[in-house]
Amino acid sequence: MQRKVFDRMAGMFGLVLAGLLLVAGGLATWAHNFIDDQVQTQLSPQQVVFPAAGSAALASPQIKPYLTKYAGQTMTNGEQAKAYADHFIAVHLQSIGGGKTYSQLSAQAQADPTNTALANQVDTVFKGETLRSMLLDAYAFWKVGEIAMDAAIVSFIGAALMLALSALGLRHSRKAQATATVFGGHEQITPAHA
Repeated sequence: MQRKVFDRMAGMFGLVLAGLLLVAGGLATWAHNFIDDQVQTQLSPQQVVFPAAGSAALASPQIKPYLTKYAGQTMTNGEQAKAYADHFIAVHLQSIGGGKTYSQLSAQAQADPTNTALANQVDTVFKGETLRSMLLDAYAFWKVGEIAMDAAIVSFIGAALMLALSALGLRHSRKAQATATVFGGHEQITPAHA
């Protein structure tokens, strides 16, 4: 194959690939923005406010290291939702349920249907676990958005690299000699006496 033809084909392929990477990067950026907006729009109206700095609600060693940086803030993103779910709600559920899960408490309540204190405890733990689950879903959705942004950045870098390589390949195709070949295109020499 002639070197000029190969360089042009490789350059055009690179341009097409760069275009696809730009489209992928644009779509991933849109996905990130959409997800970030949805998480914020769903969390903000709930007005979940982290305990104020120095408050007794942050005193526990199971809570303080994770929530102090959000003290007094209103929950607006997935990272905050995860911290609140795992290091505030979960800690309180552990103390309410005595370390038992909702499933364990529910089984006990079913075995003792007249125990109203246990029934109330089961109800509270159920509500807490439900809220915790919703906040962790918000975190998961938010995390997908963060990964989409990382993918967008990689796509844009890849597109820029492909554009540069394609430009170099197309430039080289103009300078390549007309007789130059690639992939072992050696001329065969036929013996004169044959």
